[in-house]
Amino acid sequence: MPFDFKKEYKDLYGTGKEPVIVKVPKISYAAVRGQGDPNEEDGAYQKAIAVLYAVSYTIKMSYKGTHKIPGFYEYVVPPLEGFWWQEKKGRPADKNDHEGHAIDKSAFHWISLIRLPEFVTEEEFARAVKAASDPKIKRRRFSQSRLNRFFTCTIYQYDI
Repeated sequence: MPFDFKKEYKDLYGTGKEPVIVKVPKISYAAVRGQGDPNEEDGAYQKAIAVLYAVSYTIKMSYKGTHKIPGFYEYVVPPLEGFWWQEKKGRPADKNDHEGHAIDKSAFHWISLIRLPEFVTEEEFARAVKAASDPKIKRRRFSQSRLNRFFTCTIYQYDI
């Protein structure tokens, strides 16, 4: 049975109606960063998410290839996670944020992430980026993907 991060770390992936404080351990992520409307067809966000999933599934399915990653175990690709923010513009509109500022989706800044198992090193990540960016596959901006290691932190989590 593949390891399922969402099931094994329910405190990190489960949200409730009431805010909770969660202590997050050191975790590795494949990450992309950008700006733009997430709903724009074939926009920056859509392309970035395609890169994230291509790299994540290349690592997940690597055991079927000739290169064997040391310490590899089968796992379920964890859910997409992200950070979203917008620079304050201070103009009123029909759709406002909590402080009355207009929400302009084209001005969204974002970092989107997919958790990676601890056996994924910088070298293995680079190998996956190279494999996923094979010229036979549709060209995407794989250079924008990064391996990030977040250190232990405390977060305030809730479902909005």
